[in-house]
Amino acid sequence: MPANATGSLALMHSDRLERVRRALRDQDIDVCLLSVGPDLPWLIGYEAMPLERLTMLVVPRDARATLVVPRLEVPRVVHDPDLFDLRGWGETEDPVAIVAALVGPARRAAIGNRTWAQFLVDLQHHLPSVAFVNASRVIGPLRAVKEPAELAMLRRAAAAVDRIAAELQAGAIPLIGRTEAEVSAELGRRILAEGHHRVNFAIVAAGENAASPHHEPGARVIGPDEVVLCDFGGTMRTDTGVGYCSDITRCVVTGAPDPEMLEVYAVLEEAQRAAVAAGAVGTRCEAVDDAARSIIAAAGYGEWFMHRTGHGIGVEEHEDPYIVAGNSHRLEVGNVYSVEPGIYLPGRFGFRLEDIVATTAEGPEPLNRADHGLVAVDV
Repeated sequence: MPANATGSLALMHSDRLERVRRALRDQDIDVCLLSVGPDLPWLIGYEAMPLERLTMLVVPRDARATLVVPRLEVPRVVHDPDLFDLRGWGETEDPVAIVAALVGPARRAAIGNRTWAQFLVDLQHHLPSVAFVNASRVIGPLRAVKEPAELAMLRRAAAAVDRIAAELQAGAIPLIGRTEAEVSAELGRRILAEGHHRVNFAIVAAGENAASPHHEPGARVIGPDEVVLCDFGGTMRTDTGVGYCSDITRCVVTGAPDPEMLEVYAVLEEAQRAAVAAGAVGTRCEAVDDAARSIIAAAGYGEWFMHRTGHGIGVEEHEDPYIVAGNSHRLEVGNVYSVEPGIYLPGRFGFRLEDIVATTAEGPEPLNRADHGLVAVDV
């Protein structure tokens, strides 16, 4: 990696560490403890392996950070000594005791939401006077506001799945006569071929199965003249060691859609368009949800839209901010989230239409541009 790139990474990680310390001080939390999960690579560029051996970054609010890591994992760490100390531990050492010693006389500790329960239980034993809180209250709001480089990566990931969606709509991905699982596997291969390093999901739901929002693709064979709902995305890694996610949903019909399908989809498309347009700076997340939900309810399908309108996206496919009733968070520049209303008619068919949207000073920016219509394919 060029020296200037290395330097810019160090500055980015240094800035993020300082923002975490500032948030700790603002919330009167003494230390932040991060193990497996996305917070650690976002903060220092290192992704811990999900092992029974503990990896944990200890970030005191007023002192240097220390990464406690199994000694056999030390070679995987790109260590910048200006950012954090590195403490490798051997097989006969107690890593929880090492972390507890670094925590010291803290009163309150924020711990990563993905930390294995066994480590939290052991830490509570070693630190009985420490009150633990979720680190999401510290890091979630920071991650929710994307930096320009993060937004650029999300645009790149969105463009990659847009190309796959366009191939689906053009009939380049055969459907009729194949199982949902076979089509799902092909979507996964295309996600990797488009530059993602990991497939997060590839939902393919045909006919009545499309009425199940999180259907698991199976042995059902796709036939003619039925809805096929495809919701897919992956993670695209960057030079920072952090991956950024894509997520898109498009529906096609293997033949001619019937009048009811067209009627339902028209309502859905109007609702999705209204929710995207509602996402201006300062708008409450719940108002974006209501922009979609009110249209679907007015058309008589409110009962069949049973999930939130969207979720934040970044280093995780689901993160802050959540576009849901009751969330009064006001959108700010840098928030990126999905808008994905759905209408699901049990035993018959279902539709979902999803774009990723960025909040900008100029207004909401849809990152996905694939055709929003209900496209008919004959393959």
